[in-house]
Amino acid sequence: MRLLIIGGTQFVGRHIVDGAMARGHQVTLFNRGSNPEVPAGVERITGDRDGGLEPLRGRTWDAVIDTPGYVPRVVRQSAELLADAVSRYVFISTISVYAEFEAGMDETAPLARLRDPATEEVTGRTYGGLKALCEAEVQRVYGERALIVRPGFVVGPYDHTDRFTYWLVRVARGGEVLAPGSPDAPIQFIDARDLAEFTVGLVEAGAGGAYNATGPESSLTWGEFFETTQRLSLGHAVFTWADDHFLMDHRLDRTGELPLWVPSASGLHGVSIAKARAAGLRTRPLAETVADTLEWRQELDAPLAAGMDPDREAELLREWHTQGEQ
Repeated sequence: MRLLIIGGTQFVGRHIVDGAMARGHQVTLFNRGSNPEVPAGVERITGDRDGGLEPLRGRTWDAVIDTPGYVPRVVRQSAELLADAVSRYVFISTISVYAEFEAGMDETAPLARLRDPATEEVTGRTYGGLKALCEAEVQRVYGERALIVRPGFVVGPYDHTDRFTYWLVRVARGGEVLAPGSPDAPIQFIDARDLAEFTVGLVEAGAGGAYNATGPESSLTWGEFFETTQRLSLGHAVFTWADDHFLMDHRLDRTGELPLWVPSASGLHGVSIAKARAAGLRTRPLAETVADTLEWRQELDAPLAAGMDPDREAELLREWHTQGEQ
């Protein structure tokens, strides 16, 4: 197939490019050219999706995969311009589009609505609602030809957010770790490479509609996640589990200092992926994701973009222990 990928040089887009190339597809990238790295055999068209789409006019592809769409007005531009140029529009969305979360919820759950639908400021509060409006723009133009993929937390090599990577580095460092919630609490995320394989496979199958895409295929707990990480990183960590009430009292559900963690009552780590599994979603073993991400991170000489300052962690651990002694 001939695939146009908007973005395609960073995290998710990079893996989609690699996955499509590995399956023999012809790939064209459309982006601003800020990242000079483009795999051999990939065509690049330089432009700007916000008002600079003219270089795409007159070209045709079998499908477009839109990886970096956040603002409805901007997504509308590419959706409308490519309406007759592609057979299918794939929009990489997020499970954050849902209004509320509960364990087992599927793709039919109500979507978030913004108080101000005209806002273009992407924040933690507006992110899900903006993505829902972006989905609506694609569906308005393409109808059954629209394919919406809603990932959960995406992890693995080249993850510039470091939300998953922080925990790998922290466990490898050893010592007493402030572990969030309970070792029995569920956790969901998907390796970007599995997300890429699933997305390209859906395009090949001519699929439409919306799919929750997270993992693993079977249940995973925080305790199992840390156990695997400790074994592969050769760390000597001791995990001190602080309950949700303590963490929320310190607003850690809002600060992002404990990446991937949300209060267990939220249901965010219990989304149903039954539809995606029936459509071919497969996830690699956790050990492979942990090992590959650790190897990638060890090659970087840069501070982590997420996580908790060691002094802050030590302070919270002291307070947790003091509280337990009272």
